[in-house]
Amino acid sequence: MTPRNMADAETNPRKGKTILFRLYIAHEAPSSAQAMANLRSVCQEYLPDHHEIEVVDILQEPLRALVEGILVTPTLVRLSPPVRHIVGDLSDRAIVLRALGLEGKAK
Repeated sequence: MTPRNMADAETNPRKGKTILFRLYIAHEAPSSAQAMANLRSVCQEYLPDHHEIEVVDILQEPLRALVEGILVTPTLVRLSPPVRHIVGDLSDRAIVLRALGLEGKAK
């Protein structure tokens, strides 16, 4: 991969780089289930085969959530640079796409 292609992969998740997400939820709370469904939908449409989602249930791992500064659920963290946090059920797709840097990058 050339330096230019590497830079493109860093800034454009559609060019082959796997984007890592961590979704903090509160067990079976409706907003957590909605956030999970919305995230999967966005990833399937905009990042097919280029994403990984880790789900952390803060009711099962409360100390992890505290150590990582998570005080509200659902919270989505994009771990791949640039790191970004989104709080809520991810139902406003335009805001989610903008926050994740995917705006205007439909498949």
